[in-house]
Amino acid sequence: MPRRTATMLASTLMLIALLCAGVLIPVPYAEMSPGPTVNTLGEHDGEPVLQISGHKTYPTDGHLNMTTVRVTGADYRMNLVEAVYGWLAHDSKVLPHDTLYPDGKTEEQSTQENAEEFSQSQESAKVAALKELGVPVKSWVIVSTVVKGSPAEGRLHAGDVIKAVDGTAIKQPSDVAKLVTKHKPGQKVVFTVVPAKEQAAAEKANGAATRTREVTITTTTSHDTAAKRAIVGISAGTDHTFPFTIDIKLADVGGPSAGLMFALGIYDKLTPGSLTGGKFVAGTGTIDDNGTVGPIGGIEMKTVGARDRGARYFLTPADNCAAAAKDTPDGLTLVKVKTIGDALDALKDIRSGDTAALPKCTAKG
Repeated sequence: MPRRTATMLASTLMLIALLCAGVLIPVPYAEMSPGPTVNTLGEHDGEPVLQISGHKTYPTDGHLNMTTVRVTGADYRMNLVEAVYGWLAHDSKVLPHDTLYPDGKTEEQSTQENAEEFSQSQESAKVAALKELGVPVKSWVIVSTVVKGSPAEGRLHAGDVIKAVDGTAIKQPSDVAKLVTKHKPGQKVVFTVVPAKEQAAAEKANGAATRTREVTITTTTSHDTAAKRAIVGISAGTDHTFPFTIDIKLADVGGPSAGLMFALGIYDKLTPGSLTGGKFVAGTGTIDDNGTVGPIGGIEMKTVGARDRGARYFLTPADNCAAAAKDTPDGLTLVKVKTIGDALDALKDIRSGDTAALPKCTAKG
């Protein structure tokens, strides 16, 4: 065989071997790419995303799109070829696997956590919108989760209303941890609670649960990386009673980042006139009960997805502005917001066409 032919054959075989290795060898990376965007004022899978009953609603137009990011699963292992392609692609981002799935979380654990965050974001969106409208919402602190194998297991239950800890009234979820950690591990702490079943029955009857019980729990030592402290093995959250029904119908979405857009959609449906002026507005951001907008992950993917769908304006959490502004899609204006009030002010300018004064994102924030 001529030397030239042999060299070409060897090179070809080497290239095939490298390609095979690239396909077969897993690498410790995961990929993010633009996910679906959904108009909170419209329909999804044939039914309205926001469904309100028991209160007058008004016609809406335009778009208030929530945005998502598509990520490879926790159990999926990319190969080298996929990683290189992702690095070169403009509309995707390759990150170390542990960045997206820290602490070795499984697919099931990540899905459950995202579902819980999505549910909480819906509740906060409802509260923030109604507060902005001056509609009163009843709130109370509850046991959100109970850690399996903890001192609280079997003694406290998810949905129990926490009235007091060691006789001190509880006003917000953070009060619970502050009072528990005043103890040393091994000491007893007394919870005054309304059992979840009694609270549910009272709500169903449009009344208030009045009977409480005291639960004494012996604290144990925390096992996280922070300073050792007393814990009982619960997380506290907030539950609400709304004066009318607000349902958010959107499946197969997780995480807290749609909170702002849900709140704006609810506000629009409960107020006369168009909030968008018929414009295509998209956005993202967590929201708390007081209407404060927080940062999210994957901002670069969300702006790309929004512009691909036709968005002209993108409501951007202030803490994400610098990252988003580094590579803004053509034709998309990034609007900085810190609160639901900021977002409503921006929408007023957008629908009037007076956008010169909009607080725009820059590379500095």
